[in-house]
Amino acid sequence: VQLQASGGGSVQAGGSLSLSCVTSGNGFSINEMGWYRQAPGKQRELVAIAIGAATNYADSVKGRFTISRANTENAVFLQMNSLRPEDTAVYYCNANYRGLLYWGQETLVTVSS
Repeated sequence: VQLQASGGGSVQAGGSLSLSCVTSGNGFSINEMGWYRQAPGKQRELVAIAIGAATNYADSVKGRFTISRANTENAVFLQMNSLRPEDTAVYYCNANYRGLLYWGQETLVTVSS
């Protein structure tokens, strides 16, 4: 399973960005996909996760970020609105397939005040 992430970039506080992550290959279905982030000097943390039709968010992003899936393509998206400087981090997409975790490449999000 290979994950290809795209999106991100730089934006001023209050702005919006979106992230996308698609998996390569076919013939399998991934039930759990999500987004994590790691800010400088901090540990990697869960941002949002979609397990089947259910979603869950970190408290810090609730009401501002929206995770969505395109199950037929094993893809996951993250719409980020009302961005804050503290959202600045490297973002990673993640997939849990048969108990194994797979990670996409780094996607940098920078929010300036």
